[in-house]
Amino acid sequence: MAVLAIAEHDNGVLKSATLPTITAATRLGEVTVLVAGADCQTVAEQAARIAGVARVVVADDAAYAHGLAEPLADLVVSLAGRYDAVLAPATTFGKNLLPRVAALLDVAQISEVVSIVAADTFVRPIYAGNALATVHSVDPVKVMTIRGTAFDPAAASGGNAAIETLAAGGASGGKSAFVSRQISKSDRPELTAAKVVVSGGRGMGSGANFALLEAVADKLGAAVGASRAAVDSGFVPNDFQVGQTGKIVAPDLYIAVGISGAIQHLAGMKDSKVIVAINKDADAPIFQVADYGLVADLFQVLPELAMELSK
Repeated sequence: MAVLAIAEHDNGVLKSATLPTITAATRLGEVTVLVAGADCQTVAEQAARIAGVARVVVADDAAYAHGLAEPLADLVVSLAGRYDAVLAPATTFGKNLLPRVAALLDVAQISEVVSIVAADTFVRPIYAGNALATVHSVDPVKVMTIRGTAFDPAAASGGNAAIETLAAGGASGGKSAFVSRQISKSDRPELTAAKVVVSGGRGMGSGANFALLEAVADKLGAAVGASRAAVDSGFVPNDFQVGQTGKIVAPDLYIAVGISGAIQHLAGMKDSKVIVAINKDADAPIFQVADYGLVADLFQVLPELAMELSK
């Protein structure tokens, strides 16, 4: 099979979510990576060094500078006839792009793939991860988003793929246009790439109390996350949300503080290697998935934990 994996990047650095996607792609056949952006040659060179990549195609055009889904979808569709499968990370980027690609190709999208059984058979979670569905596709082009936590990242070095530049397509972006972007800056690691994540829920009480979490996170070099309840309550921004409708994470250590453990949240973090739960409710569902649990008042535990980590 010929497989097209779409790289997620910021025109300067390849996003880590691309690496598990390439691992999944190598299980299907020969992998070509599409790098679409503006002044993105550095990203193309990074992609060419990834183990398992046979070829990198670069679309360098101002229309692709900001990752708008409409011009990108047109580009992918124009290339799709050469490939048996099109893959992208199951991130905000991939979830925004591939449904448009699938619709334009008139095929079904297979979302959040966690296992590849055969070239036409895949496994994906359903019912918030409580069940797994095995999907057999007869579509001529398989369009899939890949859950990064289910596949090991491809080695970022060791490859030597050829780089091919595509002719400028003159994409206009259709009915969408880039206006502006507001990016929250933080010295902490990105949530989906962090080895340690400390998350707070409705039990935190207010956004100001997240400072207690941040003190612990800074000592651990961790990212800060939140449950949907905390986000909906306005405690923290949407990009902190971990869960089925937020970000899927699988760090080495996940610390859930004041989170009851609703199924929506568990779907986003239950693959973490070690789960620690802190909650004053001994019957909270989070304790059913936790490796370690502490029934205690978080407002007492967090300052004590930060103090111990400072020693």
